[in-house]
Amino acid sequence: MKTSRMRKIVAGATLLVAGATMLAGCSTSGSTSDAGKTITVWSEENQPDRVNTTKKIIEGFTQKTGIQVKLVPVDENQVPQLVASAAISGKLPDVMGAIPLSIVRQLDTQKLLNTASAANVVKDLGTGTFVGSGLKLDQDHGRQLAVPDSAYAQILVYRKDLFAKAGLKPPTTYADLEKAAKTLTSGSDYGITLATDPADVFTSQTFESLALGNDCQLADSNGNITLTSSACTTTWGLYGSLAQHYSPQGTQTVDTTRATYFAGQAAMVDWSTYILDELGGLRNDALPTCPQCTSDPTWLAKNSGIVTAIQGPDGTKGATYGEATSWLVTKKANASASEKFVEYMLSDGYLDWLGMAPEGKFPLRTGTSASPNEFSDGWKNLEAGVDTKKKLSEIYDAATIAALLKVPSQIDRWAIPQGQGALLGPVNTQLPISKAVASMGSGASATDAARSAQSAVEQLQAKLKK
Repeated sequence: MKTSRMRKIVAGATLLVAGATMLAGCSTSGSTSDAGKTITVWSEENQPDRVNTTKKIIEGFTQKTGIQVKLVPVDENQVPQLVASAAISGKLPDVMGAIPLSIVRQLDTQKLLNTASAANVVKDLGTGTFVGSGLKLDQDHGRQLAVPDSAYAQILVYRKDLFAKAGLKPPTTYADLEKAAKTLTSGSDYGITLATDPADVFTSQTFESLALGNDCQLADSNGNITLTSSACTTTWGLYGSLAQHYSPQGTQTVDTTRATYFAGQAAMVDWSTYILDELGGLRNDALPTCPQCTSDPTWLAKNSGIVTAIQGPDGTKGATYGEATSWLVTKKANASASEKFVEYMLSDGYLDWLGMAPEGKFPLRTGTSASPNEFSDGWKNLEAGVDTKKKLSEIYDAATIAALLKVPSQIDRWAIPQGQGALLGPVNTQLPISKAVASMGSGASATDAARSAQSAVEQLQAKLKK
């Protein structure tokens, strides 16, 4: 799922760089000392419609400041290689946008970030205008590595009608989750559809979403890998039980898990918030296919609830796995012009930027000092969807929308709070967690899966230290 951003287009590095577009406004109504300068911006929002939206925002920026922007859409999977090549050739971009946390950490270890610029932007816009959890995820030992932009969360979607009929509570705890999965598994109907694909980071993300709520951490603050801890052993056990007994057998992918839930064949699915527009019948190539959905494409959405945080027996509270994306300024950047650009994208251009995919872009800047809720309130009015456009509030009930609005303040990740964020890149690339989870789907014990993941991550950590 490429860090759960489902609809990105894979393109070749040469094509992407060759497709760079120079954008300049017809006028420069806002004169600055940087007027006439040009900056290069790489953006991971590389779908054609999102590129066009970005171009329009940039036109407004150029008209206001006189700064020209060379936009280069890039694919997330290629960013590390593109950065390495650009760093060697001295052709790093000035700014990078929609960058996930793992890549932010990778670039920091390579000393390619202008952290002073990131700190300047946060200060200029107002530290208090950002969601605290977003700021923390972009910080390391007091340094502001990048500027928080937006986030999505991994959520558990469940069939409210089936839960009510069976007298089940919403699956907010490990115990309630497993009980529901067992109760609602019968014949060709499954209690849950859960990722077991060894070749996709989506599987690792799904595991982490359950692990965080049980205080199962990738590593401790001393750098010790802790995937065989008591808390993690419990999480491995739950995941293995769900995958082996209550989820479809065989390799379950980002696409098959969604398809099974959409067909009405599973009572729960663990997926990212990017599922929300599709579940609401707003994307033609991923429509719900349940029998009731034929006459009402929104039937499944109306009968689905969401859980944003699940608590395990070892956890003190439920936790929400989230992927925050950020704006970063590189060490080779024209700092002044780059800072102005990032500030514009998080102010004048922010709601248009979030509007590309509001179901996966929850604002990490809630407003301005003068209007503290300008962007969080504005988000509610953005229309989601690909082929059909609707506000999420027109599809989902008030309780669901209220739960979604809490997502930005709840997002968490492992490794980063412990000062071990550098592990995220290798773990996402080499997929030791996904591979261990897949082994349980094939019958391996939770203990063996935990040991396998522990050993693999320790080896990755050793390579980082060389």
